Amino acid sequence: MGSYLNPGCKGFEESLNSAIYVDKTGLIEKVNAVVDTRQKYICVSRPRRFGKSMATDMLAAYYDQSVDTARLFDTLQIAKAETYQKYRNQYDVLKVNMQEFLSTTHSMDEMLEKFSKFIRFDLLDAYTQIRFREEDSLVQVMKDVYAHTKRPFIILIDEWDCLFREYKQDKEAQKKYLDFLRVWMKDQEYVALAYMTGILPIKKYGSHSALNMFTEYSMTNPREMAEFFGFTEEEVHALCATYKRNFEEAQAWYDGYELVAMDGENPKIYSMYSPKSVVDAMLSGLYDNYWNQTETYEALKIYIQMNFDGLKDAIVRMLAGDRVEINTGTFSNDMTTFQNRDDVLTLLVHLGYLSYHWMDKTVSIPNKEVSQEYVNAISTMDWHEVIDSVEASKKLLESTTTERQKRIRV
Repeated sequence: MGSYLNPGCKGFEESLNSAIYVDKTGLIEKVNAVVDTRQKYICVSRPRRFGKSMATDMLAAYYDQSVDTARLFDTLQIAKAETYQKYRNQYDVLKVNMQEFLSTTHSMDEMLEKFSKFIRFDLLDAYTQIRFREEDSLVQVMKDVYAHTKRPFIILIDEWDCLFREYKQDKEAQKKYLDFLRVWMKDQEYVALAYMTGILPIKKYGSHSALNMFTEYSMTNPREMAEFFGFTEEEVHALCATYKRNFEEAQAWYDGYELVAMDGENPKIYSMYSPKSVVDAMLSGLYDNYWNQTETYEALKIYIQMNFDGLKDAIVRMLAGDRVEINTGTFSNDMTTFQNRDDVLTLLVHLGYLSYHWMDKTVSIPNKEVSQEYVNAISTMDWHEVIDSVEASKKLLESTTTERQKRIRV
């Protein structure tokens, strides 16, 4: 085992050993369906604290050929799948967290050089019997390993988008990074699966995308991955029963992320919960704001105070409990390119501050936990009229709802 090549199963074992473990191994079956196919490139974007790293740990433990993880998976949901034995522990796995390389370097060139060097080190150390054509080339080293073993790689990249959050204004660095990933992975025989996870969908550059081979699953379009974007309502029900917690309170605090998948020809709507928050509430017995503890309300404040027409009104309406129509199509999948209020609102969906309702193309503030972040942000801004407007909007919304109910009864 190396630091990045075939890292073993320790991360997944820690999840299994935790006080609360919710079985999400059904994700493996979804991923197995695209291994060694034209759909082998997957990019999953979710908000912070929504289980992205746990998923990559799980996939690494399942595919890693250097360990036998039957003892970990045999009692879990994936063991019932037809593909369970076929793919378990059959691949060389490369598992990386891009934030590690970004945090220890000072430029894009330095980051990519260090990344390539460290991955090559693990490969050269593991396959000393191979005569490598070009040891300084990551692509060539992986080609040589594949030619020798006939075993393709499972590539797992966590925090793949960290550069777009740290180098927000550096378009040249962003393009260089995307081009590096394209050359490394696109149309390479040594890739059996490339699974990337982060907060943002893949960056758009006009009509061209360097990573257009990826199928994207996001908070606005999760499709068949929807049930793995947090905890389902059934899973939270079960946890509340186990820990003797009030489900209605859990629902008010942490529900609200509406994700849609297709069940045959019909849409299936999932009510998803923030897993970090639910776990903390179950263990402590206290319903509070847990999801955003590692980031202050200042992050939200930056976006909601942008001076786009209609943005403030939209925030007021949603704080009052209303939904706001949105067009997500113009969003550039970054944190700086905003053309209108809908681009800002779409970013807030990806960050977890809003829930996107696919059926009617609207957004809303998902729950009490997130609503408190808006209140905290607004309390430090020059929005003195906002709280009064929220109260007035609440009353108007309640009045309208009451009137509708009366008409229905009549």
